[in-house]
Amino acid sequence: MVQVLERARLAAGDAIFSRVAGPDAAATRSRIHETPGPRWFPAGSPIQRVHGDASMFVGGLRALLLQSWHPLAMAGVAAHSGYRGDPWGRLQRTSTFLATTTFATVDDAQRAVDAVRAVHARVQGTAPDGRAYAASDPELLRWVHVAEAQSFLVAHQEYGRRPLDARECDEYVAQVGAVGRRLGVEDVPRTRAELDAAVEEARPGLVLTDAARDAARFLLVEPPLPPVVRPVYAGLAAAALASLPAWARPGLPEVRVPARLAHPAGASVTRLIRWALPPAP
Repeated sequence: MVQVLERARLAAGDAIFSRVAGPDAAATRSRIHETPGPRWFPAGSPIQRVHGDASMFVGGLRALLLQSWHPLAMAGVAAHSGYRGDPWGRLQRTSTFLATTTFATVDDAQRAVDAVRAVHARVQGTAPDGRAYAASDPELLRWVHVAEAQSFLVAHQEYGRRPLDARECDEYVAQVGAVGRRLGVEDVPRTRAELDAAVEEARPGLVLTDAARDAARFLLVEPPLPPVVRPVYAGLAAAALASLPAWARPGLPEVRVPARLAHPAGASVTRLIRWALPPAP
């Protein structure tokens, strides 16, 4: 029985890891964690605890849902990200960037930042409301940053194996802000209170557009997953939806898990993922 469980764990871990990190997941992981050299952040620091935890599966979904409320950010995603045509590729690029800037050598991390800035310089267009947008716009960069940072932290505090204390939460915000500044974000929040205030300050310009509703349906209800996996994914989706600010939930599609069960479902699925995935080196 123990051997059967171990085989099941390894198979599940390989499936999850390859989906998140891509076909060369093992090589990428080895390069990030095992290449000798200085890092931007010390081992075991808050940013490494947050970004290395299974709660990021909830946090990542929450971040995408929250970011989509900005009409210009959503217009850029809809036109340039390929989230429908290549959702796993987008996930793999994002997860590799986060892992690289959090755990890899300073040279590797800086190359990852430079690559993203080069992409941002090319992403521009016109939103359906007629306004021009550019991914390098400081306002958009700041919104994407604060939505991600708040989402990752909220999910970690709810579902992380070792939640942070108040001082560590502020340290996390400062550390993730250091990466944000390298990406071109201006007026970066330095504490959790400043981070939450920054999200609230953006509310007057936030609108749930048709494109945002379409993206939310894709993320929450129609993920590109086999039917057998969808009930498990629904636990993550319910947890992400329930963890959004109250003002950011109306208008989003309902998921298969009732709201009252969102937290226990999210906790159960997060524990399952943590059990399946191999620990980082």
